Amino acid sequence: MQSTLHQWIRDLRLATRGLLRAPGFTTVSVVTLGLAIGACAAIFGVTDKVLLRSLPFQNEDRLVFIMASAPGSQMPAEFGVSSEFYLEYRKSPMIESVAAFDGFTSSMRTDDRVERISMSAPTRSIYETLGVRPILGRLPTSKEDELKTVVISHKLWTTWFANDPNVIGRSYEISGDRRQIIGVMGHEFRFPSDATLLWITAPLEPEVREPGAFGRPLVARLAPGATMEALARELTTLSKRLPERFPQYDQYGALVEKHRAVVRSLREALLGNARPLWVLLAGVGVVLLIAWANVANLFMVRSEGRHRELAVRRAVGAARGQLIRFQLAEALVVAGLAGILAVGLAAAFIGLFLRAAPEGIPRIDYVRVDATLLAFTFSLAVLSALACGLIPAIRASSPDLARLREAGRGSTRRHHLARNGLVAAQTALALVLLISSGLLIRSFEKLSRVDPGYDTKDIFTFQIAPESASLNDGPSFARFSMDFMDRLRALPGAQMVGLVENVPINESTGIVAFRNEQMGDDPRAATARINRTWAGGDYFKVMGIQVLEGDVFPSRDVESTINKVVVSRLAANILWPGESAVGRRVRPEGNNLPWMTVIGVVEDVMQTNFRTPPRPLIYFPLVGPTPRSWALSSPAYVIKTPRAEVIAADVRALVREVAPNAPMYRVYTMAGLASDSMVDLSFTMLLLGIVSTLALILGAVGLYGVLSYIVAERTREIGVRMALGAQAGQVRRMVVAQGARVVAVGVVIGVAVALASTRALGSLLFDVAPLDALTFVTMSASMVIIGLLATYLPARRASNVDPMESLRGE
Repeated sequence: MQSTLHQWIRDLRLATRGLLRAPGFTTVSVVTLGLAIGACAAIFGVTDKVLLRSLPFQNEDRLVFIMASAPGSQMPAEFGVSSEFYLEYRKSPMIESVAAFDGFTSSMRTDDRVERISMSAPTRSIYETLGVRPILGRLPTSKEDELKTVVISHKLWTTWFANDPNVIGRSYEISGDRRQIIGVMGHEFRFPSDATLLWITAPLEPEVREPGAFGRPLVARLAPGATMEALARELTTLSKRLPERFPQYDQYGALVEKHRAVVRSLREALLGNARPLWVLLAGVGVVLLIAWANVANLFMVRSEGRHRELAVRRAVGAARGQLIRFQLAEALVVAGLAGILAVGLAAAFIGLFLRAAPEGIPRIDYVRVDATLLAFTFSLAVLSALACGLIPAIRASSPDLARLREAGRGSTRRHHLARNGLVAAQTALALVLLISSGLLIRSFEKLSRVDPGYDTKDIFTFQIAPESASLNDGPSFARFSMDFMDRLRALPGAQMVGLVENVPINESTGIVAFRNEQMGDDPRAATARINRTWAGGDYFKVMGIQVLEGDVFPSRDVESTINKVVVSRLAANILWPGESAVGRRVRPEGNNLPWMTVIGVVEDVMQTNFRTPPRPLIYFPLVGPTPRSWALSSPAYVIKTPRAEVIAADVRALVREVAPNAPMYRVYTMAGLASDSMVDLSFTMLLLGIVSTLALILGAVGLYGVLSYIVAERTREIGVRMALGAQAGQVRRMVVAQGARVVAVGVVIGVAVALASTRALGSLLFDVAPLDALTFVTMSASMVIIGLLATYLPARRASNVDPMESLRGE
């Protein structure tokens, strides 16, 4: 053992000296491997913390996320359930524990701070279901705790209360009520998202029912032995009982017939938006393979150039194992240097990634250079040494002693095939990445040209949450909003001002059951489920939403809008297909609300993002039929102004004057929101584009290197050809043809691999098929052109060979 270690140390020293005498080879090999290993380590570091790290919940493998679907209905592809579904599902023997939850933003006020923050209102069973405990205080345990107490996150405890343990028992104004803090959760508890800062317990007992109020997802712990597939079937069956239990509600007719429970793992539900990381990890993995092929080719060329030296060593008694160890030592030194370089590059890449990453990637604050990342990097370096050096070392460990007479010139056909095979593999892998990047580029281009139904240029939007004893009903909030909009119109550069409950791209709208006059008042009659929001002022003009028929709400006359609505094109087609909607009446289901008259039809809008088709939408006015029917307490104001990027300071000054204690939040420009809506695609496209470019460069360099070596090796042959009358153009064509054959093989293999692999991009693509012919043809042609360019320089060098000089050298 000690002797073996001594031999390895000696060989490593000799290898280091040999590499110092070949600075070009050493530099290219170290930089090539360092770049590839560093990129791979950086993306692994992110993926490890975001996707591979266990969720901080007990029995994570038994936690599931439950939604609903109703194919063929007017509902979205997936939607949350309503309270009666939750109560029915609790009866399932396949469920050990289940909780309903939601997420929203509301105000929190302490003695010296008021802000709008992200909150959740889960049922009390959420903590039992997830198997979590607070690090300080307790959890809600009784009905008396519900709606009177809150549990706060570790982040809120740290940032707002400076880790003060005495915060337990204190009461603050939270979401409109005085609530007492009873517990602080640990740093890792972030549910349903990293942004959630506190949890208000929502009561959901059997006597509390809101039939048809869909929208709340469920999280459940499976009983031992239960499966997600079996649970989905059972919950679908349980839902069929609801029409019998709630015969007074029509939605349990046709909707329940189409209802299907959707059950997936909680990990998939919480981390689904981070799935592009797998694509990036696969991309840098491909770059690593290309780098391995490149450096392996360099080692193969180096070993062939040292054929005479190795043959002499073998002739004087060196064993094959000694020759393999000697050559492998060089690969280990190169890979070790590359590993050191890779650590620095990985740290730099991670820093760039964190600065450029879009919001919403869960657990990204855990990402850093740590012991796991260092271990992965140097493990990859050792693996790289074996991948790049072992096969060339084995091949060169049995030199042909008869070739000593030839001064080591030339290489066998077997060596040519091996080198060409590696270059073809590089070309194929680079093409796979090129095609993937091309698909993302086409998707981005198409997404950027989508017409969402509204303008995004020169529009500033924000929200405030004013609080005052005089603001206690719909009319009082409406008067405040109208007066405030008048003040906003007076700001420098402000052209028009409007307001809306749910800003497009930034917020989704609620879904309500509506009926038209043809449906009548029969509670068993079918209704239409349509999204709704509220709007006022010059909202439609500010947003550039086209009026198709009739008119929209007047800018200032709020009273005239009572019992009036504006509907979108899709909503009109659902309620009155093939007929004019203006003058017709519609009524939201529940609470004995009166019939409301349609005064106008407007164009459909993309509400949630530019990928999701528009949903039918009905706009309510600011004031309802009774003072308490609804109160739009914190709308989003939209301002049309060429000063959209800089008007925020003026708006903040006005807010401090009009509502000093009101937090101003959700401050955006519509152009910024539009850009953010594409950030996931653009971010993935950018990173994959960088990776593809790196792969392309490595592939081209590999092809250039092999052909340059072949030209150098065939100098005598080329000199003879030219001495016998071959023209320079013929020599160039010969070399280019040799490279073109290798590129062609690589392109064919690359297209075949891409046909099988690009389907993995499906969730990222928009209006582009994974097997898009234009992208495949364009990128394949680009690969061929780049490959031919890489062959041109060696071909040109070959055509400039002086026959007499080359023959004299022999």
